[in-house]
Amino acid sequence: MNVNNATHSILKNVILFGRSVIILIIKVKEEEFELNSSNLSQRCFEPLIQIYKVRMSKETNIGVKERFYEELTEGQRALFMFYVYYNHISKSLIEFYWWSAYFMAQPKNWAAIKACFKYFNDEPFLLLLEKIEQELKQHNHPTTLENFTITRDELNDNKELHASFETLYAIFENIYPTTIEKINTLIVMNLHDFIQIEK
Repeated sequence: MNVNNATHSILKNVILFGRSVIILIIKVKEEEFELNSSNLSQRCFEPLIQIYKVRMSKETNIGVKERFYEELTEGQRALFMFYVYYNHISKSLIEFYWWSAYFMAQPKNWAAIKACFKYFNDEPFLLLLEKIEQELKQHNHPTTLENFTITRDELNDNKELHASFETLYAIFENIYPTTIEKINTLIVMNLHDFIQIEK
């Protein structure tokens, strides 16, 4: 899905709790969107990440990430954080390890990743995150980016850590297809929270 052709986004002002809130609404033409697609969640994510990348390339101030995230609906936030995490960790065992360590060292992002699985009511993935966190902390991995010096080589240099993450990665590979099915189902049931289809 090309955000410039198949979709376009609008910013909508909504009054919430007495203050104006800007919500990012993704619009897509009905004929260009297959609701029962197995990659429905990915197709709803693509316009979000494209908009995010454009903003990051145009704006240089520190708050651009936070402002973008605040404009998303609760469902969009959950979807965005899922794919930001999933797209990095799914590439290999080493990437699964390093990106988990990197995200855990960013407390706000780690909390948002956990929140996304709560939103999708995905207890198995939440449990996996807790195990990942426990394992990383047990091996003294940092919980902030200050002095973050973790490298991908550390996984191969530590046999105990490597064995633990092999087990965790196997769990991930076993559960993520069900996670994506859950996300697709929830999107169909709450479409307005993710995307707006135009006839």
